[in-house]
Amino acid sequence: MKTDYDVIVIGAGPGGSMAARKCAEEGLDVLLIEKRQEIGSPVRCAEGVSKKGLQKFVNPQKKWIAAEIRGAKIYSPDGTEIVMSEEMAGSEVGYVLERKIFDRYLARLSARAGAEVLVKTRATGFERENDIMKVKMVHFGEQIDYTAKIIIGADGVESKVGRWAGIDTTLKLSEVESCVQYLLSGIELDPEYCLFYLGNNVAPGGYVWVFPKGEREANVGIGVLGSRVDRRPKEYLDEFIKKSYPGGKPVEMVVGGVPVKGEIETAVSDNVMLVGDAARHTDPITGGGIINAMEAGVYAGEVAGIAVEKGDYSAQTLSLYDEKWKSTIGKTIARNAILKDKFVTFTDDQLNSLAKALEGVKLEDLGVTELIRRIITKNPKLLWDIKDLFLKAR
Repeated sequence: MKTDYDVIVIGAGPGGSMAARKCAEEGLDVLLIEKRQEIGSPVRCAEGVSKKGLQKFVNPQKKWIAAEIRGAKIYSPDGTEIVMSEEMAGSEVGYVLERKIFDRYLARLSARAGAEVLVKTRATGFERENDIMKVKMVHFGEQIDYTAKIIIGADGVESKVGRWAGIDTTLKLSEVESCVQYLLSGIELDPEYCLFYLGNNVAPGGYVWVFPKGEREANVGIGVLGSRVDRRPKEYLDEFIKKSYPGGKPVEMVVGGVPVKGEIETAVSDNVMLVGDAARHTDPITGGGIINAMEAGVYAGEVAGIAVEKGDYSAQTLSLYDEKWKSTIGKTIARNAILKDKFVTFTDDQLNSLAKALEGVKLEDLGVTELIRRIITKNPKLLWDIKDLFLKAR
């Protein structure tokens, strides 16, 4: 068995698979490992992505698209409805994916590009020897040592790679959303719209989502800030479902955490780069992270190619990766972290007031600047202190 590589990518989610694919396209010898026996399982997200974002990296295929979405409907605590077009609704609205199929598709693309892929393979630690990383792994119960010039950690919110490398990605309770999601069957819903429900009684510091996945079926989930709840997230979600979808039948349940920390100082150290949830690349407002992870994976692959060509794997060389993601997805992440910190302080009355300012407005006819001006005009006390962030949003 081959054990010596240019790059080892740990974690075969969208970010890891894109990194492995790009590394292979750069001519590197790359290994992609996944600790589970099935790539893409279990699903730990709402599975929504924007069409435009996805099409930057792959051509959409029917086999991994569960639903095509026209827009989003957002409900304030008093039930005021705001309808947003797909283009206005953010990075989670456009397609609802079948992640179990989609993630495997991305891993296959990396394999076709030349990457080797191993499942049921878990990294247990690494150490640096003469500028080369010695990585300890367990593959189907067998301990094997691998070597690599660069490690790309795409191992999720609980990233061990980040900790082993000494990269500070620590999260406070106010910087992580605790999430629970059911695949709910037997419910009535509009299959062309994603739904979002706000309110401190519904989802403190977060929201409830309903993402259609076909006829009478949807991902129904909740994300709440651990610093703002007095009950388990599942209790909030069960209460919502009892009121809104009393006949719904859960056929699957997943739980997990979503980082909403915002931009971290660095996602690199000597010989190591982090992508996706491991690097806190999720959007602090929506919690969406698929497209950001894929983009970061491409950047990591590009920088790995440069580093291997130079024969220099130091943090200084790999800092080009920081420059790439911070100048693109990082700007939105940093801005939205400030917005998140502002919005989670709003009372239900304030959320209702914001919604009333937009009720009945055809949002697809407004640019972002005009939209924010309208909100500020109606609610100057709520948003005046962060108006510049909004007005520079695009």
